[in-house]
Amino acid sequence: MKERRFRTVTANIVICVVLGAVLATTVAALSSGSGEVILAGNAVYEGDPESGRVALMFNVYEGTEYVEEIAALIADRGWNTTFFVGGKWAERNGDAVVRLAAQGFELANHGYLHRDHAALSREQNRAEILLTEKLLAATLSDLDETTREAALPKLFAPPSGSMGEAMFDVCDSLGYTVVMWTRDTIDWRDHDSALITERALKDIKAGDLILMHPTAETVKALPAILDGIASTGLAADTVTTVLSL
Repeated sequence: MKERRFRTVTANIVICVVLGAVLATTVAALSSGSGEVILAGNAVYEGDPESGRVALMFNVYEGTEYVEEIAALIADRGWNTTFFVGGKWAERNGDAVVRLAAQGFELANHGYLHRDHAALSREQNRAEILLTEKLLAATLSDLDETTREAALPKLFAPPSGSMGEAMFDVCDSLGYTVVMWTRDTIDWRDHDSALITERALKDIKAGDLILMHPTAETVKALPAILDGIASTGLAADTVTTVLSL
């Protein structure tokens, strides 16, 4: 049954990818957009300071072997989190996507190919975001509607934090909230669990959006980070909850 479901999902994904490739080819000759970097725009950098919660938000394009370990550590606390997943990663890891959603985690949009969204045209931004949206929806098509809707919030985290006018226009038109971060652990670069922990916890406060990635050192640091959050009387939750959306 599981294999049949995965084959069905894979077929849907292939259709999406083909359509995406056609669209990408069509818009390749168009303007690449202004490329203007907007430091704030309509993006959010922190959540509700009255929420009593922080969000550990994980951007996922690689580190598959660590994703579900991270999910388990957070679930063991009875807490929740948001994984901003790249479409290409989700395409290759359909079973993991289904398991995460079934466990109640949020799977938000991180674009399809980790492109520089400040340098993309409106049409290219739309293709990156919509392809990922449709791919995730197809992957979760066998889950019940309530679970599927809860797992797929309209949140977009631009890769590398690169934002431009065209990106904001597209997100507005598609109903997406653009999410940045309050603090960055830089765990993708600095493979030092003590440093990652310090960056996550120093002066932590309710409403913080804490950017992380699935790496070996992040997994190593995570128990101490969760302990530190609990010691302040806070809890970790989804971005949607922390933003009070």
